[in-house]
Amino acid sequence: MIGRGSEWCRWEPHIHAPGTVLNNQFGGKSPWDDYLIGIEMLTPKIEALAVTDYYLTETYEKVLEFKRAGRLPDVQLIFPNVEIRLDVAAKRGFVNAHLLVCPDDPDHLEQLQRILQRLQFQAHDDTYNCTRADLITLGKRADNKIIDDHAALRHGATQFKVNFDQLRRVLRESEWAKTNILVAVAAGSGDGTSGIHQAADATVRQEIERFAHIIFSSNPGQREYWSGQRSVTQDDLKERYNGCKPCLHGSDAHDHKTVGQPTDERYSWIKGGLEFDALRQACIDPEGRAYVGSEPPRSAMPSQVISHLSISNADWMANPEIQLNPGLVAIIGARGSGKTALADMIAAACDAIPAEAWNTHGAISPSFLARANKLMGEATATLTWGGGTSVTRFLDGRDANDHLSFPRARYLSQQFVEELCSSNGVSDSLIAEIERVIYDTHPHEDREGAIDFEELREYRTSRFKHSREREVEAILELSDRIATEIEKEASVATLKAQVAQKVGLLENYSKDRAKLVVKGSEVQAARHTEVVTAVQAKQTAIQQFTNQRRAFVSLQDEVKSTRSSRAPELLRQAKERYQVSNLSVEQWEEFLLIYKGDVDKSLSHYITWADGQINAMTGPPLPPPATGVQQIAYFPADADLTALTLNLLTAEMNRLETVIGADKVVRAQYTALTQRITQESAALETLKKRLTDAEGSNARRKDLQTEREEAYGRVFQAIESEQDALLDLYAPLLARLAQSSGTLKKLGFTVRRIVNVNAWGAVAEESLLDRRKAGPFQGRGALIEVAERMLRTAWETGSAADVQAAMAVFIETHQRDLLRHAPYGSDQQAELRGWLKQFAHWLFDTDHITVRYEIIYDGTDIRKLSPGTRGIVLLLLYLALDEADDRPLIIDQPEENLDPKSVFEELVGLFINAKSKRQVIMVTHNANLVINTDADQIIVADAGPHSTGGLPLIAYKAGGLENASIRKAVCDILEGGEQAFRERARRLRVRLDR
Repeated sequence: MIGRGSEWCRWEPHIHAPGTVLNNQFGGKSPWDDYLIGIEMLTPKIEALAVTDYYLTETYEKVLEFKRAGRLPDVQLIFPNVEIRLDVAAKRGFVNAHLLVCPDDPDHLEQLQRILQRLQFQAHDDTYNCTRADLITLGKRADNKIIDDHAALRHGATQFKVNFDQLRRVLRESEWAKTNILVAVAAGSGDGTSGIHQAADATVRQEIERFAHIIFSSNPGQREYWSGQRSVTQDDLKERYNGCKPCLHGSDAHDHKTVGQPTDERYSWIKGGLEFDALRQACIDPEGRAYVGSEPPRSAMPSQVISHLSISNADWMANPEIQLNPGLVAIIGARGSGKTALADMIAAACDAIPAEAWNTHGAISPSFLARANKLMGEATATLTWGGGTSVTRFLDGRDANDHLSFPRARYLSQQFVEELCSSNGVSDSLIAEIERVIYDTHPHEDREGAIDFEELREYRTSRFKHSREREVEAILELSDRIATEIEKEASVATLKAQVAQKVGLLENYSKDRAKLVVKGSEVQAARHTEVVTAVQAKQTAIQQFTNQRRAFVSLQDEVKSTRSSRAPELLRQAKERYQVSNLSVEQWEEFLLIYKGDVDKSLSHYITWADGQINAMTGPPLPPPATGVQQIAYFPADADLTALTLNLLTAEMNRLETVIGADKVVRAQYTALTQRITQESAALETLKKRLTDAEGSNARRKDLQTEREEAYGRVFQAIESEQDALLDLYAPLLARLAQSSGTLKKLGFTVRRIVNVNAWGAVAEESLLDRRKAGPFQGRGALIEVAERMLRTAWETGSAADVQAAMAVFIETHQRDLLRHAPYGSDQQAELRGWLKQFAHWLFDTDHITVRYEIIYDGTDIRKLSPGTRGIVLLLLYLALDEADDRPLIIDQPEENLDPKSVFEELVGLFINAKSKRQVIMVTHNANLVINTDADQIIVADAGPHSTGGLPLIAYKAGGLENASIRKAVCDILEGGEQAFRERARRLRVRLDR
């Protein structure tokens, strides 16, 4: 027995037939033949028929005779619908109730007559039972002019009213009735409960509707109301009416024209096998099992549904042809019965088993095909899809995973689930699967050409990461410059002392030199001083031009290097970062960094100009003076010394030195002192310039520190922008989660900064600070404690301005103390200089701050969840969120790591929702996942004894929960199965243990 289980079939729950007691308009020469042809020609075809008549079953019995004679071939189920009128007034007449009777019992008509006989009507000082004879008698007593029995029967039926309390008591007191009769009431305003308008009768209406199992109505508003989607909730319906109720609609045909033709094609559809129990199941799950409309509800796309599995060349398969339901298929069986074998075979034919699973041989593998690989031989599996295509694969995997194969199903094998939900920690695969679903939630036009989540995330965040990198680099450069300014600032006192020392030294040298001047040569000495001063000024000016020239030459080298190396490399980096721009080679050439002007020409001109200045100020070399002409000056006394060349001034200076001293020794001393004075004067000028520069370092340092603080703030602006980009990346899924409820509501995503204060502080404590020195940061962990208190909150959650302010307060409060812990003294300038740079780099470093997105479930990061809860997240992912994937979902034992409460509370709803969108095939031994999900098809696996060197004979049978033998198998195989059935049906007076 391999049936597809529960499928949507058209039922006709309310149709009269020729000879119906009241309002019989079936005319013509052959009313029965016309009636039967009308049903046989209907589209969509009727497969379950409830023959309706007032109080009697004769027309039902007549239809059965025609069925036995070969008529109504498409109608697989025929059962009686006994229509009775209650003694409760409606808008037009009285409220009608319908007794829908299960025909499975061979004696069901006899039993039904026994029930009907107990319904009595008091009139004319007599009591009348609901039988044909008593209805005729009542008709004649009510109108003594009626003689014909048929006319009396019709009139008696209009008079006979059933007391509601009596009906309720009769049905409740009969075990057979509780097992075999379902009660339906009309909801219309004419002869239905909506017609009860008197306020005093509101309780009566509620009691009637509470007692009924089924509501006869095609009104969409009624259907929404009775499924708990309108003004009352499902809990309200459970409290007031014993739960939700299916709404069904029939043609209520009393003539040939309306046979099977309800208004607006509002046909009744029941999901289940063509047996009365399918109607019982619809009472238990109205929303999932009953529908009124021109077509049944759609689920998975036919092309994405496996309709048939055929196994060939496998003598171990007792029934190699297996039909599959398009909804939820549950495979059950004892341990070793072949449950996983069937899932594996389906997955293999879908190319859904990864290569590594095929290679995992041996008894330890959870895969049937991996364990039995060497026994497969030439066995193949052929899948036929709902769209008509078919595919065949060998069961030993020889043709699996070729370069053209694509998984046509998602297979969550035990091995796959265990790897993703291992207690050893969350694997990259789980994160990758979640990211894939996030990626799929983005419309194609919003994916920016990215092929996966990682690439899309990079596209969305790279701009801000690069911005952060640029600002970090700027901070490093600024810190180096600030360190230099701090060093200069610290040198002011030293430079002042050195300047004063040089001034004193020059004064002493000048005094010493004055003592060497021979009497009578004072004028020459004074002139010598003037010339020396002019020489020093000229040398300084020439040195400036020499420095300029050297800079121009170095700049030439940098220009060449930039052109040949740096600019092309920057262009290459830009091309790499912005590949998606799809710019051509010619377009990219526009982005090659080039100099605005003709810098080669300009630099050559600058060098030539500097050479000209140097040559002009130096002047042509002079020949040595002739003997005896030292007394002749090289230029007039009133000459402008600043306009003379260096060579001319130097020659005059040397000449004057020869006339000042009286002898060679004195002249040599004078010349040496003059050179020393010249050298020291130049050194003094350099010191004065350095002092002036150092005295300005304070202002420059403050400006640089402001720039650095602003750059530090921009780092966090980039971090905030990266966070916003990530949140935007998750926005489609976050929006869906925000509108969801139940289990789905527990899943969420957060983007936050992760701050490792310990790592940041440890760098300083271990590498930068001398904690042996006395001070507030002497002990281990003291700096980290301060950072935790002053910086962590701003780093983690603050805006860029908040972080800037927090760091400014930290520096103002603790910088002096931190510097006191420097490992070098002021006398170790070189070491201290390097340390200051390292210190600044550490202080403004942000490597300890990362942006991380987290997937959370019930407020906890999935990395910290138990394996069982991770399993819930995994199933939540595939069952509820993976809307872009409409392929069949095959799951092997989803409840493996979950407790029974989690299965019921977390998974049942997910499976119910998922089966309306895609085909779901699961292997399970959990009763709740079979019964409370209302599985559409149950496949029961059974394996015979193992044969030596071979496989045991595996047999399967299948059907829906409405099938008694399938329900028995569920109760026998699954622990708690019977209790699950009773729990599911406890709110109804429906017996399911038949």
